[in-house]
Amino acid sequence: MTSAPLAARLTIPSGPLFFPVTAYGPDGSVDLDAYRTHVSRGVEAGAAAVFACCGTGEFHALTPEEFERCVRAAVEATEGRVPVVAGAGYGTALAVRYARLAEAAGADGLLAMPPYLVVAGQEGLLRHYREVAAATSLPVVVYQRDNAVFTPETVVELARTDGIIGLKDGLGDLDLMQRVISAVRSEVPGDFLYFNGLPTAEQTQLAYRALGVTLYSSAVFCFAPELALAFHQALGNGDERTVEKLLDGFFRPFVELRAQGRGYAVALVKAGVRLRGLDVGEVRPPLHEPTEDHVKQLAELIERGYALLEEAK
Repeated sequence: MTSAPLAARLTIPSGPLFFPVTAYGPDGSVDLDAYRTHVSRGVEAGAAAVFACCGTGEFHALTPEEFERCVRAAVEATEGRVPVVAGAGYGTALAVRYARLAEAAGADGLLAMPPYLVVAGQEGLLRHYREVAAATSLPVVVYQRDNAVFTPETVVELARTDGIIGLKDGLGDLDLMQRVISAVRSEVPGDFLYFNGLPTAEQTQLAYRALGVTLYSSAVFCFAPELALAFHQALGNGDERTVEKLLDGFFRPFVELRAQGRGYAVALVKAGVRLRGLDVGEVRPPLHEPTEDHVKQLAELIERGYALLEEAK
């Protein structure tokens, strides 16, 4: 257990960043017992941090009351072993409310999701994230994707803002990321964290690593932590053979299966958790469950992935 600042705890990750799914019971309500089990198992498996109630955790589907209970449950389940970062989003007023709920629940930081619906200019986006950062004492990572895409100049201003410690990229524009990193390095002394936040980030992490981005989210860790950890370790050790074997035999086919349905970046992951023996329920609308055939293909793919690990021993 450590009280070190979030940025320091994330700088050199010991394992993948864990984005747990949110568990629901048969009646559709949040199942906190299953959720605690899911989070605790992830920490025990080697997660470097828990990102609770974010994209994979269906932040969009949770009421504020459910959100606070889930963040508090994640904090309880981690027992201080790793930091807990909670999602915060929608319009500025609601994002501030979620940020304060996360702080009250004991979170160590915030992942600031894109604002709801509107496509805002850079000035408005900057004001939005500054107000979220000023609302609590929690350090903030800003999530770039969809309707929240920043110029290098805006990221420089974000990096100058008290409380904002990093940028998670879910856009995938490597040219833009290189210019962002260069601009911040030139204009803002000190460390600013960058994360690869693309779905199934393992698939693109070689490219991000070439830019100096070593932090990445791993949804696969939810249901196949040994595969995610083996990839993370191989990447850090320069074990190209294992990296390529896992990319070719598991991660690329998983990405291709994920592309078969809208919302599968969440729904397929949740199906994977159920396949591995923990009943976390189904996704909430407007997401929908994967087809029976796609779940069968996922089960076969997981089996193939673990067989690759056995071959590597």
